Amino acid sequence: MKMTFRWYGSDDDPIPLQYIRQIPGVTGIMGAMDRFPAGQVWPQDDIAAYVDEVHAAGLECEVIESVNVHEDIKLGRDTRDTYIANYCRTLENLAPYGVKVVVYNFMPVFDWLRTDLAHVNPDGSTCLYYDEAKLAGMTPQDMVAATLENSQFSLPGWEPERLAQLDEVMEAYSTIDVEAMREHYAYFLRGVVPTAERVGIRLAVHPDDPAWPLFGLPRVCHSMEDLDAIVEMVDSPANSLCVCTGSLGSDPANDVPAILTRFGDKGRVAAAHCRNVRHLGHRHFQEAAHLSADGSLDMYAIMRAIHDHAPDAYIRPDHGRVIWGEKGRPGYPLYDRALGITYLNGLWEAIDKATR
Repeated sequence: MKMTFRWYGSDDDPIPLQYIRQIPGVTGIMGAMDRFPAGQVWPQDDIAAYVDEVHAAGLECEVIESVNVHEDIKLGRDTRDTYIANYCRTLENLAPYGVKVVVYNFMPVFDWLRTDLAHVNPDGSTCLYYDEAKLAGMTPQDMVAATLENSQFSLPGWEPERLAQLDEVMEAYSTIDVEAMREHYAYFLRGVVPTAERVGIRLAVHPDDPAWPLFGLPRVCHSMEDLDAIVEMVDSPANSLCVCTGSLGSDPANDVPAILTRFGDKGRVAAAHCRNVRHLGHRHFQEAAHLSADGSLDMYAIMRAIHDHAPDAYIRPDHGRVIWGEKGRPGYPLYDRALGITYLNGLWEAIDKATR
């Protein structure tokens, strides 16, 4: 296990690398370079500058997130081959800088969705929050406007150029069902996995967040059955998973430790985002502190499954609360994620010593 921390770069993240290095047990960064639009080839000079800055701080940069898949690929448009070729070139550009895992997703339009970015808890902290009842009567356009209005930071996966064409994109998806979406996904994997294998990178898909369909869009990555279908599309370790415990765990029907066990035994868990959520009702939850008692997920069982079945996975904490007066990007403050790392590392040490 390698414990990492998401970082958006010195030009877009209020948290300096020096602070991240001071967190006990953190060895590296899960890098995010959201400034490149989906479909664009990531330039080597930009990659080198980012990775060199991370290395200069004494941290590794073996995982990159947010190499986003262009919407034309998901829609199966004629232009998809161009964007698949660009994706392959980005993988080729990342590999020389020591990148071993690329985390991506195949969610249509929205990479994630919450109805409140700063829900106030009884203790005065704030957290990400979702209540599907609040979406009643709202259009996707209403949801986007409300979300962007309530964040002073860029939001991962909410690309301005994609949201600017929201009406057109939503209309295009009206003719795409789940079966067609899976066919388009398999086409993408068949196009990129050979390059990933050749350059030594494992692709790791992030599940749908939250773990159910939204606004009638065809989502294909939010259950054990979905993940089975994905790893079978192309049988290769380069076609792997990033198991986000909070995304999958937002649906109480998902047994997250069982998912980690199943796909860990297949050698298909490359990374994990470890966080807790508290179920409040049907499709209604809030992000919680990482401690098991603070949410609905058994974080001990989750870490035990990673330890026993996917011990080489890269891990990072996820979606911390905003505490102690901190100002930061929703879901990505420093203090609560640092506390989460300490808790996760404590679980890992206890499990490791108890099982020797």
